[in-house]
Amino acid sequence: MDTSASTLAAPAPRRLRIAIIGAGMAGILAAIRLKEAGTHELVVFEKADRIGGTWRENTYPGLTCDVPAHAYTYSFAPNPDWSSFLAPGPEIQRYFEDVVRRYAIAPLIRFGCAIRSCRFDDTRRLWTITDDQGRDDDFDVVIAATGVLHHPSMPALPGLGEFAGACFHSARWDHGVALDGRRIAVVGSGSTGVQIVSALAGRAARLYHIQRTPQWIMPMPNEPYSEAQRAAFRADPGLIDEIRYGEHYTGLVRRFTRAIIDADAPEMHEIETIVRDNLERSVRDPQLREALRPNYRAACKRLIYSSDYYDKIQQPDVEAVVGAIECIEPEGVRMKDGSLKEADVLVLATGFQADRFVRPIKVRGRGAADLDAQWTPSPSAYLGITLPGFPNFFMLNGPTGPVGNFSLIDIAERQWAYIEQLLAPLARAECALVELRADTLRAYDERRVTAARRTIFGSGCSSWYLDATGVPASWPWTYEAFAEQTAKPQAGDYLFTA
Repeated sequence: MDTSASTLAAPAPRRLRIAIIGAGMAGILAAIRLKEAGTHELVVFEKADRIGGTWRENTYPGLTCDVPAHAYTYSFAPNPDWSSFLAPGPEIQRYFEDVVRRYAIAPLIRFGCAIRSCRFDDTRRLWTITDDQGRDDDFDVVIAATGVLHHPSMPALPGLGEFAGACFHSARWDHGVALDGRRIAVVGSGSTGVQIVSALAGRAARLYHIQRTPQWIMPMPNEPYSEAQRAAFRADPGLIDEIRYGEHYTGLVRRFTRAIIDADAPEMHEIETIVRDNLERSVRDPQLREALRPNYRAACKRLIYSSDYYDKIQQPDVEAVVGAIECIEPEGVRMKDGSLKEADVLVLATGFQADRFVRPIKVRGRGAADLDAQWTPSPSAYLGITLPGFPNFFMLNGPTGPVGNFSLIDIAERQWAYIEQLLAPLARAECALVELRADTLRAYDERRVTAARRTIFGSGCSSWYLDATGVPASWPWTYEAFAEQTAKPQAGDYLFTA
């Protein structure tokens, strides 16, 4: 028998059993790509009764994506029918539902199936996933597509449970509560709070926007698309590509990422000039203008995009309440200055626990490595994707990945292309396990933390970008650097175990 290298039989292809946790934007992406490959057995676990992730969870008035609609789509599934430059939340949810139908992903999804734990068995080299009903299932590979902003952060306000009216978090909007002609207090000044106030101004009898710290507002017109424009998009998809890949949008992304990594960059000064001029030009009353002037640099917190917030906050039935809350009383919100803002409805636009990621799922890796322990005091993952001690476990939009005023779909697609390349040797049976080297993450984190401290996120404000140690937790280099580093995994970064 000829046993030369040229005639040795290649290992038989291996059919992997792959679990995807989450049927939001990233989970849908992974499911489509794996289904298209047609090689592996696939199960998608979704805790809710329908797909959508954050766009399913958030249904508040005024919900809008602050990324141009044509950039917030999968590269392979453009949508010519967006109603406006920035798409409203319900349209985005319908887009994802349409994509799931178009690519026939629903039969792969186990709805109403929350995952309790993922445990790696060192002997069998399998992941055992246990759902909230106690049912176990084994998989070769786990893809955690659980999202970033999905665990509401409830404020610790004294007396919150004593409020006599309707009270709910913005991500748990109670659509049974009447809003027109009511007195409404909105707590929180992030994108959600700003969008809700803009939407409810003119509907509420009295609307209070209660904010401990005001935000810098980046003006962003949101022009509707005409039927003629939508017809043109349908006839010529190249027009869509001009928007999502053209110089205007990509130039904005480059400007933003270069600005945030260097607080003294010309791009950062340009952003500061725009938002400062917007405040000066838009708010007529000097006292209100100063109340709405942040005491930190632009983009230290996530930039707020709005075309009409400053107009709405100046309406006679709307009041900007800048200051700290003393407590919640049955009649309304008592401020530290002693004033009482009487309200019938209290909306808590107080954000999310941004450090949860795959948690509260209990994840145990090789040698019973505990993800909670590894992520104490703060979570990290290489390129937001992989971890040492957790073989064949991959994340989409995991910790330390890019987060900002640009499309997370594009980030997820780049991460998925990287993951596909790590799955390839598993599928070719060249190895049984792929695992990040501990020294790879250690060196990455050393570089990342040093760079993160120099970003605008670390310039002196409090925000959800900061981890428990006060270090900005997002990608601290350019967008181009992320694209380059996720283009191809470096074999030396990983352990490939037969």
